[in-house]
Amino acid sequence: MSRPSRILVTGAAGFLGRAVVAGLTRGGSSVRAAVRRPPPFSFADGVEVVEHGDLAQDFDWRPLLEGVNRVVHLAGIAHAGRGIAAERYDQVNRQATARLAAAAARAGVVHFVLVSSIRAQSGAAADHMLSERDAPAPTDDYGRSKLAAEGEVRAAGVPFTILRPVVLYGPGVKGNFATLLRVARSPMPLPLKDFVNRRSFLGVNNFLSALAFVLDEAAGRGEIYVAADPGPALPLADVVATLRKAQRRRPLLVSLPTDFVEIPLRLIGRAELWERFGGELVVDPGKLIAAGWHPAHDTRAGLAALLQAAALRAASA
Repeated sequence: MSRPSRILVTGAAGFLGRAVVAGLTRGGSSVRAAVRRPPPFSFADGVEVVEHGDLAQDFDWRPLLEGVNRVVHLAGIAHAGRGIAAERYDQVNRQATARLAAAAARAGVVHFVLVSSIRAQSGAAADHMLSERDAPAPTDDYGRSKLAAEGEVRAAGVPFTILRPVVLYGPGVKGNFATLLRVARSPMPLPLKDFVNRRSFLGVNNFLSALAFVLDEAAGRGEIYVAADPGPALPLADVVATLRKAQRRRPLLVSLPTDFVEIPLRLIGRAELWERFGGELVVDPGKLIAAGWHPAHDTRAGLAALLQAAALRAASA
């Protein structure tokens, strides 16, 4: 980076936040890790840990921003879930972001990176390859709150970059990808051979390299980038097969017409669950790559590395 960086990372105790703090620290940045409550683990030496209030409430961001010249904003509700009110998404994802971005502008922060979501641009599935050229069309309260948060950052007057990552995977992953890992670890044959729908994913290592790139690259200020692993998106059946092969196991995938899954889910009002696992969502990270981002691996290699790292951790435990 062109000048020494002191970076505030919000959401630092989460799956992605913990990796971001570690990655930035390894890269030589001074990091202030903002958390809602003390995490059940220790950050690396030199990381300053600060606590803040409930994001749904108004509180003073100034003490957290003192001496900071960059912000990576990860904090918020990070998934679409049943039972979460639209008002809660708006309070935590939009309003808290608006207050932080405005405070960062007043504090003279030189770069504000908002980690948004591909769901600010699309629903859980799309009928074509997505890129930044597509008009945003979120389909649920979560996606709408993330898109609204982006608008607040653009309006705040702080130099910004917005990243819209797809589903992430890496050590300690939760959510949809954790479900896939559990499925892949099952010893049973799986009726997934006919799930040829392609899904884009993003390895944490690739995300960290993309984040480091946009933090370093002045040309990315004011830009929005979708972020996904490079190369062809894998069919869901291939994802599970790759995970099993990385465990030195046979894929053991058998045929089952997808209608046997899709139709019952739609009948019980769970069409969105079907779209998350049975629909296509292919994202083109070409704009970010053309700007100069060099991802470390494609999805197949990233999945294999994830399982190998998990096996090494288990063996050393």
